[in-house]
Amino acid sequence: MKTQKIFSALSLIGAIGAGLTVATPTPAAAQDPAYMSCEDLWYARNRIYARNGYCFNTDRARAVFGAGCFPPYGRLSGWEKSRVNQLQMWERRKGC
Repeated sequence: MKTQKIFSALSLIGAIGAGLTVATPTPAAAQDPAYMSCEDLWYARNRIYARNGYCFNTDRARAVFGAGCFPPYGRLSGWEKSRVNQLQMWERRKGC
């Protein structure tokens, strides 16, 4: 777990160094997807997958979350599935 956090931090530093911007949602935005930007929604959704070991395929996601994957390989719990569904609904609604 500690290694994963270090790897994620290094990936983030690399992404910033490459000129990519990383969204840091405000406390209100972190709680209510209605007030989140498309970037914040994307980040929040993929952060859930990343902490569950999802194997990202896009350059963007790999730059932000790293290329490493681990068990459970993106399998989500019930509340995580609900949150991802909610975030995706807002992404569609906002035309992200």
